Amino acid sequence: MPTPDGPSAAPSYVGTGAGRFLGSLDVDRALFRYDLAGSVAHAEMLERVGLLGPADARRIRGGLRQIRREIDAGTFPWRDELEDVHTNVEVRLTEMIGPPGGRLHTARSRNDQVALDERLYLRASVLRTLEAIDAFQRALVARAAAERETLLPGYTHLQRAQPVSLAHHLLAHVWRLERDFGRLVDLERRANVSPLGAGALAGSTLPIDPEYVARRLGFDRAFDNSLDAVSDRDMFAELLFALALLGVHLSALGEEWVLWTSAEFGFARAGPRLGSGSSLMPQKRNADVAELARGKSGRSIADLVSLLVTLKGLPLAYDRDLQEDKAPVADALAQTVTTIEAMRGALDDLAFDRDRMRAAALDPAARATDLAEALVRQGVPFREAHERVGRYVRDPHATLDAASAARALPDLGPDAARIFDPAELLGRRASPGGPSPAAVGDQLAHARAALAAHADFLSSLGRRVELIEELLQEEAT
Repeated sequence: MPTPDGPSAAPSYVGTGAGRFLGSLDVDRALFRYDLAGSVAHAEMLERVGLLGPADARRIRGGLRQIRREIDAGTFPWRDELEDVHTNVEVRLTEMIGPPGGRLHTARSRNDQVALDERLYLRASVLRTLEAIDAFQRALVARAAAERETLLPGYTHLQRAQPVSLAHHLLAHVWRLERDFGRLVDLERRANVSPLGAGALAGSTLPIDPEYVARRLGFDRAFDNSLDAVSDRDMFAELLFALALLGVHLSALGEEWVLWTSAEFGFARAGPRLGSGSSLMPQKRNADVAELARGKSGRSIADLVSLLVTLKGLPLAYDRDLQEDKAPVADALAQTVTTIEAMRGALDDLAFDRDRMRAAALDPAARATDLAEALVRQGVPFREAHERVGRYVRDPHATLDAASAARALPDLGPDAARIFDPAELLGRRASPGGPSPAAVGDQLAHARAALAAHADFLSSLGRRVELIEELLQEEAT
């Protein structure tokens, strides 16, 4: 059993009766790989500038890699009284290799250390989220490609408005997800700055080389201002906003699936991957995944608000309030990725009722805008056309077919028959970005090009994420 003043004793800065309250180990333990990799790079830098001898640097790197093996094997002695992952690693390292372990923290504070760990964690988390979004987009594009001719009523205010195609509708969600993808790419690029070397807030009097650590860990550059480096949590706030908006988009899609699988709509049938049955009613198949996508979006929004409230009143530089930044981020990331994956699985299991959708899309009242636009083509001012068609479709005695329209709106001419011809319903809506098969074909081409462009960034980001594992590999002898 180590003595209180021996190598395993807690550093003096964690000696407090409020240790349990101050501790963050339950949350920041997830940062251990990034903490170890950052420490390996820091040790390398200290050796390069002459603050560590080669033998001590080698022992430190070997000890850090041994700690990684212990954690992976579940044998690492985590100690709640040491507050956080950083102190647990430092104390264990000193136990293993003796006094050289105490040299690792040279020119480093827990302030810039945790800021580094969080940026490395963000990098890996963004990659996993982007991969999930990309996979879901590809699944939606594949389903859309098979549904270019499938009629579907489009809605505004949850009322039938104009006919579209199922492909057109699914692609609308692809473009929402594409913006979500782009936001995550942008924030990761902005966050790709190393804070290590900022110290507690004012750098160091020692001859450190922050740029070396930045390059070694795959960052674009090192920080510009040490005060900003240790206090900046913009990347987490941006991440949580991006995840919250992504959650809103998934919630909207989930709401549609709930409606579409109801008996009232009947546009789709829920399979086992969309939900479960009722504990009481044998006939029920609930759209549980879609409903939870709605519910979990509220949780992501709450995580964003939680972090913003934490940040809103903090002075420079580091304040202990920032310890509360990790829990909402970890929660939002976990909920978002699992929701995307569940929705993707549910899509594969969703069976669309094309006949039911077609019957709803062929509602004659949905031709009203087409009728008004046909009058415009004949030279009628749009407001007059709008009023005339409105009177016609609201006439309780009108049958709303080609013959009736031709009588009520004689300016239509031969357009009346075409407007009510189901075979021409989609093809006539050929404006750019519209639901005609040709316009949807253009959308599909654009969507596939966007997905192809994902590959380069995902590959580049993946290589930077892999640097962490490379740093934790054994050195060649």
